[in-house]
Amino acid sequence: MSDYEVSLVDDNMQEFYVNFEGPKDSPYEGGLWRIHVELPDQYPYKSPSIGFQNKIFHPNIDESSGSVCLDVINQTWSPMFDIFNIFETFLPQLLNYPNAADPLNGDASSLYMRDKNLYVEKVKMYVKNYADPATIRNGGAAQEEDESDSSDADLSSVDEMVGEIDL
Repeated sequence: MSDYEVSLVDDNMQEFYVNFEGPKDSPYEGGLWRIHVELPDQYPYKSPSIGFQNKIFHPNIDESSGSVCLDVINQTWSPMFDIFNIFETFLPQLLNYPNAADPLNGDASSLYMRDKNLYVEKVKMYVKNYADPATIRNGGAAQEEDESDSSDADLSSVDEMVGEIDL
């Protein structure tokens, strides 16, 4: 994982954060997400738990909790996989090829199926407002400028937006 910025939680090798850059040539390019990772005691035989800490607009990622719906992690995890596979393959594929038929975010799914151009524009707005690399690296949370989608929860710090799912 030397290509990633990783920070341990309380010097615990089983709980850490990874800064994950949006895949090139995708609407997520230029964004940076802080991903919370927890390795169970049974790892690699049991899948890690991951969650997006800052907001992301995607059909298969719950906007409020950061939970991820990804079959290869959730249901078909194998000891052949490792953390590197998650960040090099699984998450980039998820962001590039959403499965709108199996959504965690109904609004993103609906928009993706109805109007892909508008979906891409909303993704880019989220990247700008919530995934600014300078803000995330400095430990802050980007805030949405569009008042119509803003709420008190939207203005919480990145650390308060903890959302995970056992994968």
